[in-house]
Amino acid sequence: MSASTPSTTPEAQLPSPAPFIEHTLLHPLAGAGDIRRLCAEACRFGFASVCVAPLHVSLAAELLADSSVRVGTVVGFPLGYTLPAVKIFETAELVRCGATELDMVISLAKVRDGDFAAVGKEVAAVVSAARGVPVKAIIECCYLDETQKVQLAELVAENGAAFVKTSTGFGSAGALVEDVRLLARAAKGRIGVKAAGGIRSWEECRRFLAAGATRIGTSSAPRIMEEWRGAAAQ
Repeated sequence: MSASTPSTTPEAQLPSPAPFIEHTLLHPLAGAGDIRRLCAEACRFGFASVCVAPLHVSLAAELLADSSVRVGTVVGFPLGYTLPAVKIFETAELVRCGATELDMVISLAKVRDGDFAAVGKEVAAVVSAARGVPVKAIIECCYLDETQKVQLAELVAENGAAFVKTSTGFGSAGALVEDVRLLARAAKGRIGVKAAGGIRSWEECRRFLAAGATRIGTSSAPRIMEEWRGAAAQ
């Protein structure tokens, strides 16, 4: 086949999901060796980013300095009930350490109390402290009704977040396709939608992307890529 001939291989007809995937490792016992392996895998597969615990941000930033893989981490994780001032400080410190993406858990207690103004104010403050680093607001869909999900998607978009995210992966349930579809409709293209929590296969990943997810957070990223390669080769 000449260099000018378009490829007709199955791989050319099934685009790689790698640019949409965040390779995640938030286990409390993960050590430096685990982070090194995570970052090496992210570079090998070409993932959008890694997502690591705050104490590993500096190492991940060093390991990925010469790559296109972004360094993600979490703020107010996983329960979201730290004080706004603490989230603001944590945000600034993590950016200083080299984080280039931040996943922040909103105050779920304020949502339950109906104080959406406080939630919006907190999101805006974290976005400001991030100084241009994209912020993903985790709304933990498993605890919300449909009206709250839509209201929060609109609220985080209005207050400068780059993404609305379904789940921490530590709640009572993870991502659901119907939630992603709902959030994508509410976001109306203004912000991205990140699905996370329990996504462990290429088939699941594919369904979330089809529903409108623009990012997939998963601790099973290499497995997903191997399954995608198998499907692409058929």
